[in-house]
Amino acid sequence: MEIVYVYVKKRSEFGKQCNFSDRQAELNIDIMPNPELAEQFVERNPVDTGIQCSVSMSEHEANTERFEMETRGVNHVEGGWPKDVNPLELEQTIRFRKKVEKDENYVNAIMQLGSIMEHCIKQNNAIDIYEEYFNDEEAVEVMEEAPSAKTINVFRDPQEIKRAATHLSWHPDGNRKLAVAYCCLDFQRAPVGMSSDSYIWDLENPNKPELALKPSSPLVTLEFNPKDSHVLLGGCYNGQIACWDTRKGSLVAELSTIEFSHRDPVYGTIWLQSKTGTECFSASTDGQVMWWDIRKMSEPTEVVIMDITKKEQLENALGAISLEFESTLPTKFMVGTEQGIIISCNRKAKTSAEKIVCTFPGHHGPVYALQRNPFYPKNFLTVGDWTARIWSEDSRESSIMWTKYHMAYLTDAAWSPIRPAVFFTTKMDGTLDIWDFVFKQCDPALSLKVCDEALFCLRVQDNGCFIACGSQLGTTTLLEVSPGLSTLQRNEKNIASSMFERETRREKILEARHREMRLKEKGKAEGRDEEQTDEDLDIDLEVLVSRAEEEFFDIIFAELKKKEADAIKLTPMPQQPSPEEDQAVEEGEEAAGEGKSEEVEEDLA
Repeated sequence: MEIVYVYVKKRSEFGKQCNFSDRQAELNIDIMPNPELAEQFVERNPVDTGIQCSVSMSEHEANTERFEMETRGVNHVEGGWPKDVNPLELEQTIRFRKKVEKDENYVNAIMQLGSIMEHCIKQNNAIDIYEEYFNDEEAVEVMEEAPSAKTINVFRDPQEIKRAATHLSWHPDGNRKLAVAYCCLDFQRAPVGMSSDSYIWDLENPNKPELALKPSSPLVTLEFNPKDSHVLLGGCYNGQIACWDTRKGSLVAELSTIEFSHRDPVYGTIWLQSKTGTECFSASTDGQVMWWDIRKMSEPTEVVIMDITKKEQLENALGAISLEFESTLPTKFMVGTEQGIIISCNRKAKTSAEKIVCTFPGHHGPVYALQRNPFYPKNFLTVGDWTARIWSEDSRESSIMWTKYHMAYLTDAAWSPIRPAVFFTTKMDGTLDIWDFVFKQCDPALSLKVCDEALFCLRVQDNGCFIACGSQLGTTTLLEVSPGLSTLQRNEKNIASSMFERETRREKILEARHREMRLKEKGKAEGRDEEQTDEDLDIDLEVLVSRAEEEFFDIIFAELKKKEADAIKLTPMPQQPSPEEDQAVEEGEEAAGEGKSEEVEEDLA
């Protein structure tokens, strides 16, 4: 029996054993008609039947039993050896094997089992029942329908004086509830008698909120605790941090003291991924980022000042208006500022100055939204002024992708948790834009007019199917997108990754080119300055030489005239010559003077 076959899979991966056999057709049961049963029925005549033109619909609900899973460990020990043989001792095992192999029963058993094993191996090699014929193709349904979205529910602010819905948070357990923070952000323009309550809504009951949260000051942000769905964290308009436990009612369970809280409204609160599930941090336009533990809210555990000059001065700090924290990067967090700059920080740095790692130029106005891509955390999305931009941590001078400048101001944005190439934006004209840059880069894949007033906030459910949008009048609209926008497409991850890498490389090349151009322009400017200074020096030297020559000759001529005057004084007075002699003498003196001046000039030359 010379059969060799190499098994690539483990036995545990083969699956259930298949046994094939041939058999004839069998008749299991044959029920004959019974005429006696017809006597038990009464014929109804006439028969009235109602008919409807519309299609009959029925609704059915099915509650399947929950499948409980548990993990168990198996301790595998080599067995089959007699008690007096230690399987770890090589000599004892070899001696025992030789003893067994000499036994006649052993040889007969091996020969009998060998034929059965040979048959199984030949059968397994003939038909591979586990072969996959289409490994390259992924079982993904092709979505040919156009992108669409429809309104599922509308949750209106129950108060008479309407307030803006400033923040939304989905319930972490099943996304059956939605927490909405209501606040008037117009400075000192809040109407008299305006309520400060925020609400938790049940998605199936839009008529009445499930629970009202009663803070001391209106809430700007509100977040469910991902580890304990009964606990909520809120950032107040007066700068305080509040915490609720829904099991205890509507009142605040923990509240930070005013002395150690923020000085401006709290625009960002995020729960941290900690063992206790009680740590969080907040950001405000006062330029401070604070870490808290809800078990002791009297004062923050840590404070970082957003001073990019790294002097740690609060008057130079940039106001924080958005926060980003990714649990896969526990030491990093990002802050979007009022000035349009995005700051990347490292929480584990030793000093506050070192905690600010780098900055990105950002937008012309406040950065209202900041979120990392859930599939590629190195890339993040920001919204400010009239555009949405996608950035890469490897390119700090400019964004790698951006939308066109819209006519209306953008207010919020979020990535799809299911599709890496899809993100959502809201605008001041009440429009929700859904972008799919694999499908279309210049324009949104779907633009939907949600309401007439401005949309302020946006939150996507974990399954990517439902989107909640909060408006200026406190109306929260729940939308359901089409399956094409909430189902991962074939090769979408690879396509999105290649696009991010390609655009990052392009920006790096452009940055290097701009750097070279700036250096060349700087060198040219310095060269012009040097040429200008050389020309000025040449002009000045010529002027100075000519002046020095003139002064030198003036001094020489003055000395000669002085000597001539002294010589005339020392000579005796001659007799009075005639006019003709005087004229001849003058002519001779002039000739002598010209000869001397020529001699002096020759000497100087």
